Amino acid sequence: MSGPAPRRGQERGGPGLLRDVLIGAAAAVVIFLLSHFPTLIPILLMGGLAVLLLRTMGGMPGLRPRFAARSGQRPASGPLVTFADIGGQGAAKQELVEALDFLRHADQVRRMGIRPLKGVLLTGPPGTGKTLLAKAAANYTGAVFIATSGSEFIEVYAGVGAQRVREVFRRAREQGRQGDCPAIVFIDELEVVGGKRGRHQSHLEYDQTLNQLLVEMDGMAGDDGVRVLVIAATNRADLLDDALLRPGRFDRVVRVDLPDREGRRQILGLHTRNKPLADAVDLERIARDTFGFSGAHLESLSNEAAILAMREGLEQIPERCFSEAVDKVMLGEKLDRRPTRDERRRIAVHEAGHALIGEMVEAGSVARVAITSRGQALGYVRQAAHEDTYLYSKEKLEAEVQRFLAGSLAEEIVFGERSTGAGNDFEQVIKLVTTMVSSGMSPLGVVDVQGLPEGTLHREQSTIIAVMEDRVRQALEERQDVLLAMAEVLLEEETLSGERLRELLAGQPEAGLAAGEAAATTEHPALGAAVGAAEGSRGGGGDAARLAAREGGQRQSLPAPHAPDRLPGGVEAYRVQP
Repeated sequence: MSGPAPRRGQERGGPGLLRDVLIGAAAAVVIFLLSHFPTLIPILLMGGLAVLLLRTMGGMPGLRPRFAARSGQRPASGPLVTFADIGGQGAAKQELVEALDFLRHADQVRRMGIRPLKGVLLTGPPGTGKTLLAKAAANYTGAVFIATSGSEFIEVYAGVGAQRVREVFRRAREQGRQGDCPAIVFIDELEVVGGKRGRHQSHLEYDQTLNQLLVEMDGMAGDDGVRVLVIAATNRADLLDDALLRPGRFDRVVRVDLPDREGRRQILGLHTRNKPLADAVDLERIARDTFGFSGAHLESLSNEAAILAMREGLEQIPERCFSEAVDKVMLGEKLDRRPTRDERRRIAVHEAGHALIGEMVEAGSVARVAITSRGQALGYVRQAAHEDTYLYSKEKLEAEVQRFLAGSLAEEIVFGERSTGAGNDFEQVIKLVTTMVSSGMSPLGVVDVQGLPEGTLHREQSTIIAVMEDRVRQALEERQDVLLAMAEVLLEEETLSGERLRELLAGQPEAGLAAGEAAATTEHPALGAAVGAAEGSRGGGGDAARLAAREGGQRQSLPAPHAPDRLPGGVEAYRVQP
């Protein structure tokens, strides 16, 4: 039988009641003092500010700096990441493992008279695996692993950052002694705390924090009982102070770059090993189509392909889901934005021009053509080079310029005028032409672009672009029937794979781009009908009228989060303009 319910005032007792009484008494004392002794107000305010400052700096007993919430952990209870779980970074792993062996084989290092490395800096683009390498390093050495970020050291109050630097190194040595093992301090976003001194004019907090980091790294002796290695990561090594990069502090700078084709193949294998792939999935082909992708991009690609397969209720992931996922990672999810009939015809002609010239300048380079909306793109052509390219000749740059010009020139030939959708294409053309001039590939010879007289660069750019436009216009006019036929098929099917595109162009000489209408007619009925209709007229108005006879179906889609201007893998996109 239960007793009577406690009254409201009796619901809390013991420490809770005592705390309420003390708070009320303290408030009463403060009110009494302020009413009888007004001069105490500044003293009380100063005392409150002092308490707040001490709490922020971690100077009061029992209080710690903010980063102390990240406790150092042994690999057994920490992130179970090994070097075998990281693909595509063979050179970076080799450099890092050699530095870590100095921790594992301290006796041999001492016998050979080698000074242990104090710091390793991992630098490279975002998403390439710098943090994963640091976690794998902790597991490889069996060391205490303390992770923090450069932003956690910086505070408004002077001296806070320096105190936090001292604290993180003290904790590393303390935990290393307790576990009789080395310690690794990992600092992410090093550019925040290690930027060049003198850049911040408002206060010297950044400089004081960096100075303390330099002192701590100088004081890491190899015989102090605990071997401490600092591993830092940044994607802006150009912002770091020179004193931080000298030998004796960060002894090695390891470049963690975007993976090459074989590296992408390895990363895809790692991220798909727990996924049910269809037998026809060719990871080698996917690696070829994803030039410029980082490890994070490839992980997202594998995940999105699995999501697409699950959305369709499939038991295995087919290759078409991977192809769709490549477009989604580059441009975002499909949108339900529906252009008008005239806009769809213009988009189809635009993308057909890109694809046609793309196959002319490099046979087999087109991976996908689509007139579906993704992000800010109303249509796009995705290129897939046969090999990764790191150097560009004049011929290669001219070919890229022609690819980007082809869309707007195709519109001009068919409709008699251009549209605003080619704005992104023109931006890329200007960048490529400027690269040609600065690389000594123009009649100006070897020049300093910044030192050219006013108007000289513009005239040279205009001259090069005019020559390229003449070449592309001539090529498209000679193959206008094929251009119209490709636009018809795009209106009907909305998306064409590279293989499907080359099937439609099969049997024609010169990479399938000459006037072989008979082969085109037998390959696809719509293609043959368009070619036949094009026999009677070459005028822009007539071409536009013939294209108006078809309109493809609508596809349901989801909103996309982003659409960057220049994308990995090579994309010419017909974009929405304000």
